[in-house]
Amino acid sequence: MTTYGLIVIGSGPAGVAAAASYLEAGGEGPVLLLTADEHPPYERPPLSKESLRGGEPELTPNASADGLDGVEIRLGTTVDAVDLDARAVRAGGEEIPFASLVLAPGAHPRVLDGVDADAEVRVLRTYADLERLAESAGHARTALVVGSGFIGCEAAVSLALRGLDVTVVSSEATPQADRLGERAGALVEDLLVGHGITLRGGVQISGIRAPRTVHLDDGTTIEPDLVLLAVGVEPSTGWLEGSGLQLHEGRVVVDEHLRAEEGVFAAGDAARAHNATAGRPIPVEHWFDAETMGSVAGTSAAGQDATWDSVPGFWSQIGEHWLKYAAWGDGHDELEAVERPGGLTVWYGREGTLVGVLTYNADDDYERGEQLVAQAAPFAAGPRGDQTEGDEEGEG
Repeated sequence: MTTYGLIVIGSGPAGVAAAASYLEAGGEGPVLLLTADEHPPYERPPLSKESLRGGEPELTPNASADGLDGVEIRLGTTVDAVDLDARAVRAGGEEIPFASLVLAPGAHPRVLDGVDADAEVRVLRTYADLERLAESAGHARTALVVGSGFIGCEAAVSLALRGLDVTVVSSEATPQADRLGERAGALVEDLLVGHGITLRGGVQISGIRAPRTVHLDDGTTIEPDLVLLAVGVEPSTGWLEGSGLQLHEGRVVVDEHLRAEEGVFAAGDAARAHNATAGRPIPVEHWFDAETMGSVAGTSAAGQDATWDSVPGFWSQIGEHWLKYAAWGDGHDELEAVERPGGLTVWYGREGTLVGVLTYNADDDYERGEQLVAQAAPFAAGPRGDQTEGDEEGEG
């Protein structure tokens, strides 16, 4: 029986980056990547954007997969358990030994309570989800998107660009306001309304009856041709319960090297990793961060020094408009919005320290803000910009 130098579970950005970086760092022994997905590694960000906007849905190969030469990839393979004592994973009744293991199973869409088992609802996480959603959209005139997170907003605009009459329902009165503040939320709302989307904020789904009858808690009922649930995700780690690994809210607890214990690592949506720069655990759910974490995990598994220390963030494309965000993402107690000609920057602070920045058509602020967050700069260094930085230099 072959003992693999590295087994990677998951073919998303974290898993692919882990396998590629392990090889690049000189990791020894054969490498096996196991994934429940039926398709070779692909880019997920386009699924809610250009791939959904019309015509046949397209699969965009993950460019990082070029570094997987020599990696054995088993598609459509569900991993049932990991035995840390035996140093093996179980998949389809087969026990597969490993020297090192990277857990990157990702996450799956959250499902609401009160939804009939046979209700015709769609989610969007995988290429298979995209195919089902696009097929439904091809026969629909109206669509209801439940949730105003970035996936929901991106998908809503893409469906509108296909010609559908789209409504977004959200428990938030203003999209993203709870997380990003009222001014940023108002910007997101303007972008959605500008694409002809109807917003119904401050209401929740009380139930969805088959096939597509949606009941809201204000007593109204909507019967769209298509229902898309975009209400967040949950780590795909239920199979790790009882494994002996420490889990926190479903995420594998790891250090700044992405190590859970000797020879076992976790990255991406399924990890609760300690960020060396932040000095605390930072859970993330974004593509770029998953890639970075996967690279750290793979390099660490190969026995080389690697540390997760970058500021998390994401870029969101709503139609043709880009929002860029860099932040620790675990809360703020003050913010300041700075209007630009045709743009906006929102600075976020906590206990006097700059902890995040969101920009729209203000790339210089984004790049500067990302650096300031990493430096734990005073909050005023963000909105006050060059003047504050100049004063600090003069004091030296």
